[in-house]
Amino acid sequence: MAVRIRLTRKGTKKKPFYRIVAADIESPRDGRFLELLGTYNPMTEPAAVTLKEDRIKYWLNEGAKASTTVQSILKKQGVSQASA
Repeated sequence: MAVRIRLTRKGTKKKPFYRIVAADIESPRDGRFLELLGTYNPMTEPAAVTLKEDRIKYWLNEGAKASTTVQSILKKQGVSQASA
């Protein structure tokens, strides 16, 4: 099973709120996921981000790949993306 770390959209119309999750690559965007890894709220200034860094590193070491958006969020937060 290929795993991707990506965003799922929550919130209401024109007020997005995202969860950062580890999900099977074939699952729909807002569908089933394996684990909740954090949140991202772009509506605040600056954008509010909470991360479970130890679990993100675990999934990256297990071979999960982050989406491009999640990669940029992790880079801004200073989370290393080097896998084992």
